[in-house]
Amino acid sequence: MNGLRRTSVCAAAVSAAVLSVVAPSATAAPAQIQSQPDSTQVNRPFERLIVGYKPGTAEASSDSAASDDARSKGKSVHRRMSSGAVVVDLGAKTTNADNTIQAFKNDPDVAYVEPDLLMQPFAEPNDTEYSRQWDLFEATAGMNVPSAWSSTTGAGVTVAVIDTGYVAHSDLADRVVAGYDFVSDSARARDNNGRDSNPADQGDWAARGECGTDANGQPVPAQDSNSSWHGTHVAGTIAASTGNGKGIAGIAYDAKIQPLRVLAKCGGATSDIADAITWASGGTVTGVPANQTPAKVINMSLGGKSSCSTTYQNAINGAINRGTSVVVAAGNSNDNASLYTPANCSGVITVAASSREGNRTFYSNYGTRIDIAAPGGETRRGTDTPGTITTPENGIWSTLNAGTTVPGAENYKPYQGTSMAAPHVAGLAALLVAKKPSLTPAQVKDLIKTNARPLPGTCSGGCGAGLADAAKTVAAIDTTPPPSGGLENTTDVAIADRGAAVTSSITSTVTGNASSTTKVGVDIVHTYRGDLVIDLVAPDGTAYRLKNSSSSDSADNVVATYTVNASSEVAAGTWKLRVQDVYSGDTGYINSWNLTLR
Repeated sequence: MNGLRRTSVCAAAVSAAVLSVVAPSATAAPAQIQSQPDSTQVNRPFERLIVGYKPGTAEASSDSAASDDARSKGKSVHRRMSSGAVVVDLGAKTTNADNTIQAFKNDPDVAYVEPDLLMQPFAEPNDTEYSRQWDLFEATAGMNVPSAWSSTTGAGVTVAVIDTGYVAHSDLADRVVAGYDFVSDSARARDNNGRDSNPADQGDWAARGECGTDANGQPVPAQDSNSSWHGTHVAGTIAASTGNGKGIAGIAYDAKIQPLRVLAKCGGATSDIADAITWASGGTVTGVPANQTPAKVINMSLGGKSSCSTTYQNAINGAINRGTSVVVAAGNSNDNASLYTPANCSGVITVAASSREGNRTFYSNYGTRIDIAAPGGETRRGTDTPGTITTPENGIWSTLNAGTTVPGAENYKPYQGTSMAAPHVAGLAALLVAKKPSLTPAQVKDLIKTNARPLPGTCSGGCGAGLADAAKTVAAIDTTPPPSGGLENTTDVAIADRGAAVTSSITSTVTGNASSTTKVGVDIVHTYRGDLVIDLVAPDGTAYRLKNSSSSDSADNVVATYTVNASSEVAAGTWKLRVQDVYSGDTGYINSWNLTLR
């Protein structure tokens, strides 16, 4: 797998934010019934509501009247507060009581209704290894994760980890949902059978040369190797339990992990991995029971040097069409990511690795196929002997196992690699989808890229939009919501170097004319963006210039939203984004674009 598996996963820390929930006065009814905050805003579990009744109503002064009112809505009163409001018991913890909230809001006697949230102090998580998780909180090159937790923690989202499976770990046990073992080769699987419902990691150790030879005739592996427990490390970064007094903190600590085993001794087969992608996203795989908890996010910290196969692309397209974001590690060969799959497949979020100083790590792949960078760590310097650990403090700490072959005692260790960077972005994707479930994979990708911050260090070769920023990206859901209406195209289109113009199309069925403030969201991956001329072409062939070429604009990539007065155009029909590279020396592709006509 060209070294992608032997990378580390970073766990995210969870710090619960203090939310101010102030009960309105019982003596002054608001102008309209309030619900601040409701379950769609806070995305945190609660089991009771606070209901304030208007002055003069029976419920405001009579406990029996309040109890009768709650019972009529299928609930019960827990107690009355000093303010006169009553606390209504929902019967169980939930993150969505919108129907019950609406029932109270529709009651003319009700002044306000809101969740009875559990508050916690602003404080660092008490996880014992949290201080090692620079990748989450350090100002220089951390991913600014703690500041995102006040509005979303990943609740309600399942993240599939397509990897080596899962070895039992107490810091993950309550986060794991049923997965599957897709390794069809029983000899490599080490479990004496083919596919089955047990995704337990059986260990991927191998003796020198046990997996054959490489293209240069050298033995694979080059020397005896121990089991990596790679999938468990990846899972910890995404969703390790947080605030439990031990271990690490997960980025989306209220999300669920679905372990899918595809990698075993000597790696994993494309056919098995493709089936896992399909099943994880809710698709049908012959001979495998239906997935009862389909994932909204898939993490694949794996790969190899190859073009993107039809098998991979079809599986990825299916997952994206079913609404699942696919996050992929860029590769650890200090090479162009366009040469490695599935990092070079269309529609995925390809992640490069950054260091504690904010540079591209010495091993990370790079190039125009990179969408975003995230902490991947460096457990050694690039000049140190491969296989040694000289700077463990700069690695990504996460859940692991001490067994050298078969499972032993659970532990925590630092790893490095784009395999560790990818789950940071998968965790961020889970935070986004938890806060706004209607987000499409294209919108998740655009939010992450548009709200990245510049790498504080250097990145030769290209690291996409920059360093992922969790807090900024989560906040952008509220401040700059992505375009609605589903008018988008996420299929990659290669842009020829100083060649003919290329186009990407969107077909609209919107009635009437387009707006005078039509929005065109453009995401183009291209070195030296000054080479590019970009037009929006209306269904009647009229072209609207979005961007001219510029010999002085040497920055990479075009990630922007343009406003066009297209009010004279009929909205229905095929709209095109037309892009031409007018200078030689740089290459790229249309990653995605979207269109808001009204």
